[in-house]
Amino acid sequence: MEIEKTNRMNALFEFYAALLTDKQMNYIELYYADDYSLAEIAEEFDVSRQAVYDNIKRTEKILEDYEMKLHMYSDYIVRSQIFDQILERYPKDNFLQEQIEILTSIDNRE
Repeated sequence: MEIEKTNRMNALFEFYAALLTDKQMNYIELYYADDYSLAEIAEEFDVSRQAVYDNIKRTEKILEDYEMKLHMYSDYIVRSQIFDQILERYPKDNFLQEQIEILTSIDNRE
């Protein structure tokens, strides 16, 4: 499994997990976050490997579709880069640092 894809799926899952069904959440979390194999997930839920594979592929597409429509992950990346640039350019500006901390805490709350 590609590391880039795994990282992306984990990030998209963090943003959009609440929009998934329980089964979709379980399969994606076990597969990507916990590194379970298809066979292990199939055994855990007493279904076929093919059923797990199909569900994971379908859920990956759903997560990508959410991102295409809502842009929550890509917007988060852009905001983080802008914050880093501001902090780099104005390292002694306490007001800016405080405001960025507030905005970052808003981004990171669950």
